Amino acid sequence: MNTAKETPSSFYKDMFRLAFPIVIQNLITTAVSSADVVMLGWVSQTALSAGSLASQIMFILNLVYAGISSGIGMLAAQYWGKRDIRRVEEIMGIGLKLSIPVSFLFFVLACFFPQILMMIFTSEQELIQEGIPYLKIVGISYLFMSVSQVYLCTMRSVERVVFATFTNASALILNICLNVVFIFGLFGLPQMGIVGVALATTIARGVELLLCMGDNCRFREIRLNLQLLLRHNQVLFQDFLRYSLPAFGNEVCWGLAFSMYSVIMGHLGSDMVAANAVVIVARNLGTVVCFGIANAGAILLGIAIGAGHMERVKADASRFCRITFLGGIVGGVLIFLLRPVFMNMADLTEVSKGYLRGMLFINMYYVLGQAMNTTLICGVFRSGGDSRWGFVCDIIDMWLFSVPLGFVSAFVLSLPPLTVYFLICLDEFVKMPFVYRHYKSYRWLKNITREF
Repeated sequence: MNTAKETPSSFYKDMFRLAFPIVIQNLITTAVSSADVVMLGWVSQTALSAGSLASQIMFILNLVYAGISSGIGMLAAQYWGKRDIRRVEEIMGIGLKLSIPVSFLFFVLACFFPQILMMIFTSEQELIQEGIPYLKIVGISYLFMSVSQVYLCTMRSVERVVFATFTNASALILNICLNVVFIFGLFGLPQMGIVGVALATTIARGVELLLCMGDNCRFREIRLNLQLLLRHNQVLFQDFLRYSLPAFGNEVCWGLAFSMYSVIMGHLGSDMVAANAVVIVARNLGTVVCFGIANAGAILLGIAIGAGHMERVKADASRFCRITFLGGIVGGVLIFLLRPVFMNMADLTEVSKGYLRGMLFINMYYVLGQAMNTTLICGVFRSGGDSRWGFVCDIIDMWLFSVPLGFVSAFVLSLPPLTVYFLICLDEFVKMPFVYRHYKSYRWLKNITREF
């Protein structure tokens, strides 16, 4: 990144250079989710619902990776702005020390205690029995991801987003191809259904890890090796925990709240679960550009802060907000235009289609709130090392407002499922005024690097 005085045109050039590959990666990720929904929907609504609930385990683990990645991104981007290579490597090592044991724990739970995990999300025995073999296989992929996710996050933080996107996209495209082969039994293989999805995911994540290790042998500037696991920088480790733990807590707080939404809908019946599985794909598609901008913003702003260009950061943050707002509107319009596609994505019952129709309308405006809040909390604020504010904000918003409201409306007041879903989706708009006020205070704007 050019650290000279920046013009708006150079800002947009840098943003496009980083955001475009991330958007492509997010699109492919959404495509994989869409493929899973379509293919499992063709198998049966039970397979679709069970796959959606079982994948919540991966969703929670991804939140752990997101928290670790936030710590890596906040520190590595700023130290990369200072061109302190050794510190970037040590930060990657700290990420590995945290991700490997957590992933191993999830591997043990998924492979050896899958029934207990499924019972958290549903009481329907048919869905539990369908999800058990899925978890037993997909749990192996958690071990592969413990290394690959940390490595790819570090590469993005040092502006190697093209490589990170290529690697992740290759694995995701392979995932789609293997889904087709395993689910429908092509090339003489048996039809595996939901088990085929788990096997495809595990193989794809293994290939992703191999690509990362191959790149590590070639890329000489930043190296991943066993010494990183043995090297210990107490000051840097404390900084990592200081900035990553609130981010991790924020991701877990937010993710567990979304899992609670799945719990609520899981106990409202399989029709609601199936409709939610489809609407998640629609929401992901509607926010794909905005989340790419948020990730690019965290990198660009972090590098600029590390280089000491504070006034530029203020101007760039404002530009990111304007772009995100427009992107959120476009995302809502996209969901509206693609309603016929989403309505026919899976073989749903008429009741489930009725739920899906209403949920799509709700998400047309919901994506705007989610895009703006995510860009500010996960992009702008964290670029300056401010991860604590978002953590506190989401605890109050989701656990003191949205989750209790969902449980009360569903199980105490017994309101209709769509009314429950509408009330849950108020969470982003409740916190939006407070997020904007914190942004305008600029208390998040800090250089968190040290001299060693």
